Amino acid sequence: MTEPSEDSKQLDPGSSGRRPGVPVDPAADPTSAMTRSARITVRVLCITVVLLSMAWVLDLPQRVGRAYFAGQLLSLVYGVGLAAVYMAVPLSRGRRRNPVPWYDLLVGAVALCTLAWVAIEFERLLDAVPLRTRETIAIGAVILLLTLEALRRTAGYLMLGVVLIFVVYALVGHLVPGELTATYVRRDYLLVYLSFDPSALLGAPIRIATTIVIAFIFLGQILFKAGGGEFFTDLAKATTGHARGGAAKIAVVASALFGTISGSPASNVTSTGVITIPLMKQSGYRGVDAGAIEAVASTGGQFMPPVMGAAAFLMAEFLEIAYADVVIGAIVPSLLYYLAVFVQVDLLAARDRIGMLGGTPLRALKVLRDGWHFIIPFALLIWLLFHYRTDPELAALYAAVVTLIGGTLRRYGSQRLTPSGVLASFWETGLIVVELLPILAAAGLVIGVLNVTGGGFALTLVLVKLAGGSSFALLLISAAVCIVLGMGMPTTAVYILLAALIAPALVEAGVPIFSAHLFILYYGMLSMITPPIALACFTAAVISREDPMAIAFASMRFGWVAYVIPFMFVLSPTLLLNGAPMAIAFNCATAAIGVYFFSAALIGFVRTPLNVPERLLLSVGGIASIVPTTVLTYGTPIIAAGLLLGGGVLLRQLRRQHAPVRDPGWSKKPVSK
Repeated sequence: MTEPSEDSKQLDPGSSGRRPGVPVDPAADPTSAMTRSARITVRVLCITVVLLSMAWVLDLPQRVGRAYFAGQLLSLVYGVGLAAVYMAVPLSRGRRRNPVPWYDLLVGAVALCTLAWVAIEFERLLDAVPLRTRETIAIGAVILLLTLEALRRTAGYLMLGVVLIFVVYALVGHLVPGELTATYVRRDYLLVYLSFDPSALLGAPIRIATTIVIAFIFLGQILFKAGGGEFFTDLAKATTGHARGGAAKIAVVASALFGTISGSPASNVTSTGVITIPLMKQSGYRGVDAGAIEAVASTGGQFMPPVMGAAAFLMAEFLEIAYADVVIGAIVPSLLYYLAVFVQVDLLAARDRIGMLGGTPLRALKVLRDGWHFIIPFALLIWLLFHYRTDPELAALYAAVVTLIGGTLRRYGSQRLTPSGVLASFWETGLIVVELLPILAAAGLVIGVLNVTGGGFALTLVLVKLAGGSSFALLLISAAVCIVLGMGMPTTAVYILLAALIAPALVEAGVPIFSAHLFILYYGMLSMITPPIALACFTAAVISREDPMAIAFASMRFGWVAYVIPFMFVLSPTLLLNGAPMAIAFNCATAAIGVYFFSAALIGFVRTPLNVPERLLLSVGGIASIVPTTVLTYGTPIIAAGLLLGGGVLLRQLRRQHAPVRDPGWSKKPVSK
């Protein structure tokens, strides 16, 4: 569940079609014996990470009468992961890996041996931590340095710079005047604390990755290998391909379905976009719009229940609330997000006269009859999570087993799960997690620094002071910081980091805690479609062969709801299904109408082209309709005025002649704009 950094996107110049988020396979050249050996070694290390995680989730040590500390597992998993990182990811961008340099082999071995020693001697070392012995200080220094270099290789200099700022703050923060003054921390204590304390490097981020994240990535890999990606695409074709702009609607539905599990917008763009983007261009959509639609739809999977790219489980654990409460609260904002995308692709198709998908239409019943075995794992997953309140990682493994059985016994199209496919699912899951581990370890370092220095409280005071006591100003500042800190990081790392840095300030200012955490998730993930980072857009640009910045700005238009709705559900919890039933129903209905109004204004078309006054009236009516009644003093009259403005424009449009769309059997091939 991770995306590549700017540095890691081009680490494998000799390969083609490598999925974002997967570290470089060092065996790019099979003619080299050393490279082949390195490839096998990396895959064994990655499989080991997955097997260790599964053994812990299934409680196998307890079943055989052995008891271990959680820290022992985390140390061992992290050591194996670091060894794989140093073998797989080169020292500098674009450097060839045949053979793997001796120094990377040496550093990888040091990482593995050091953390394996921590796992073996964990109880003794834990007792020695308060004494800050030479051994614990030396081990702490080695782990910290290895983590920082692995972070640079996997996430780039920007993320490394952020972590170094916090480490330096821990050392000199007591000299900083004003609200940012930190508690004095000795250097030896800092090294030992950051490396051994369960609230720092080997804390919640690594623990969540080792349990929940691995389980859901494995489920997604097994599903994809069994033909689940093709099933989702076919299901989208069967349900939306017959409508105007069918190709774009297929992209939206397929990306939403697959994106909620994949947990990686960039990987989702690669998986579904290779089919949907050319399909959209062929049907008549501009290349820029095709790339933007795919990027926005894939990013929205991180907001879409029930999985939300694993963010739902992280949020439930952080807030200590039921998983079902997170899912229920996130439903309306995610539906409004996809409503805006759907309305825009539909009206864009009407404006540009793009018809339904050509060729023989698929029938939904046939698709479901052929792929019913993909429905069972999802039903089981939801049933276990909601009815039995099973731990999410265990529920995901059960669903993966059911997917494995169904995919082995039944073929979907040309795909059937084979033993080699199962093995590939293991090591590909490990590859994704291996690149994710240093980033999550870095998030743990930041959390550790905030805890040991009291910096979290200081940061809260600074943000509140910058906002000048205004809740709206605080939300604006927090939104900007979230987008910057998101900087292309994976969903899990983004949420964990922002939950430690930004959410406390929002809660301190009076924002309900669930609203605050959902707010930071939305704006953290918006870095995927917001220039200049816009990682999902850069991935889509490769497929569509268009300018990534043009795609990014188009993505902001298609995904405009994600920039607005978080403010609305923070100011009024009714959009999170919290409040009086009548108020919830009214505000959700008017928000949906407002989303339609504003989306139509952006496209400039309903039944016929909209002139400038009509677009302005629809825009004003849309924004007025979205604002919940409780936000403003005269909320109800403002919403009524917005509905009248937008409704008047729509009535005027309905009296005009409908613009025809091209027949699906057109003889003239549509021009790819």
